[in-house]
Amino acid sequence: MSGLPVPADTVDLRDGPDLHPALLPFLPLVGVWRGTGRGGYPTLDADFSYEQEVRFGHDGRPFLSYQSITWLIGPDGEVLRPSAREVGWWRPGSGTDFEVLLSHPTGIVEVYLGVVRGPTQWEMSTDVVARTPTAKEVTANHRLYGVVDGELMYAMDMAAMGQPLQPHLSARLARVAG
Repeated sequence: MSGLPVPADTVDLRDGPDLHPALLPFLPLVGVWRGTGRGGYPTLDADFSYEQEVRFGHDGRPFLSYQSITWLIGPDGEVLRPSAREVGWWRPGSGTDFEVLLSHPTGIVEVYLGVVRGPTQWEMSTDVVARTPTAKEVTANHRLYGVVDGELMYAMDMAAMGQPLQPHLSARLARVAG
């Protein structure tokens, strides 16, 4: 319990408030996912491996809370250092459309417009990328998420630092809770 006078977000559909009916297209996402991924980009010295935990939760209202924490790992899986973080919300729109709002501690805020592509596939592209004066230049992102054989997989393309939109990250995450 969070100690707050309102329900805390839950990542377990068997516990807490009922999932809002508008969130049914996102039902397979609710939970905690953990696994590994690979990344790279032309402006980086080398490709990299990372581990990640992603949480999709809800409090009964028509949006999912979202949190992602990553850390870089070495060739033997040893933790090297903390890496990217993001928090936000997934919001259903009309029909198969949806919106995602994400904030990063690096000074970047993104608004995505998405389409539900099927019962276990979601695709989205940035509509707006805003950044603080000290943030790196990021101009666009595209993400494809899917639940395949019970695992959450995603691929992310990025346009940044004068480079066109191109592959940046991909990961495979197993459900660990929910």
